[in-house]
Amino acid sequence: MATEKNILDDAAIRRALTRIAHEILERNKGVENCVLVGIHTRGVYLARRLADRIRRIEGETVPVGELDITLYRDDLTEKTEQPEVRDSHLPVDIHGKIVVLVDDVLYTGRTVRAAMDALIDRGRPRMIQLAVLVDRGHRELPIRPDYVGKNVPTSKEEIVHVAVLEHDGKDRVHISK
Repeated sequence: MATEKNILDDAAIRRALTRIAHEILERNKGVENCVLVGIHTRGVYLARRLADRIRRIEGETVPVGELDITLYRDDLTEKTEQPEVRDSHLPVDIHGKIVVLVDDVLYTGRTVRAAMDALIDRGRPRMIQLAVLVDRGHRELPIRPDYVGKNVPTSKEEIVHVAVLEHDGKDRVHISK
């Protein structure tokens, strides 16, 4: 029997993103030379929301890019189906910039490693930072987020589901087993 536990509702997601926006501003002393890059799919929507919050807080517009890491994944050989490749779009040259990668869930670290490889193929950022809505632990690679909405200890059997309004019709994070 499947069980489900709510972790974040829409208000909690909103508060977490506002806090992360403030932390990005504080750590980088503003957003000059910063670029937010969302990892497809839900990371893109979260990056856009962060940019909106930063604009409202600081009055500065931060560029937002989209990154598809499908062809950089190290598990492609395990999949029998043809992967769906989406467009990547970086609105500015990332060379010498502070790039804040944005994703919904950090788990093993393999998605972030693939994203860093994809970024490096497009330029040499001065620094790469990582913002995630949920950090669930169980790292397989030495990757640590700079900004976290919520740490959620999970078992490997549990699945963290993130729903965002723009893609799923609602904002919600829950765990199922």
